[in-house]
Amino acid sequence: MNGHIRRTEDFRWKDIPVSAYKPGGTHFAGITRQLLFDGGEGLRCQLRYFEVAPGGYSSLERHRHEHAIMVIRGQGRALVGERILELATHDLVRVPPLTWHQFRPGGEQPFGFLCMVDCGRDRPERPDAKVVAELRRDPGIAEFIRL
Repeated sequence: MNGHIRRTEDFRWKDIPVSAYKPGGTHFAGITRQLLFDGGEGLRCQLRYFEVAPGGYSSLERHRHEHAIMVIRGQGRALVGERILELATHDLVRVPPLTWHQFRPGGEQPFGFLCMVDCGRDRPERPDAKVVAELRRDPGIAEFIRL
């Protein structure tokens, strides 16, 4: 890959396909994924762009690896651990290891964010019924999470 990838339109880049968030999954809605950088040439991380349509949401999950996130489109909300964060363009979010998290748009516009992770990482863990019940003890979290 050369060192320059042109933007072709807002939040789209030349030869970068818009993909399903997680092929075959049913625990999310209205979200797409673009893999912008995938390691190589000394880079040991991936940079992905996720876009959540109004009414959509990412999966509720956790894993051993960390995420570094920068909002670049719209406004949104995120569950990170036991906190619900209000997010706006250029906000930064760090999701620590083994922390339950989920992202949703905050209004009627798409919500887009860059997400950087290590190339070598574990697979996400979905919550079981006991974890969901525990999370839902907090009324704000109960209202927020989507399964």
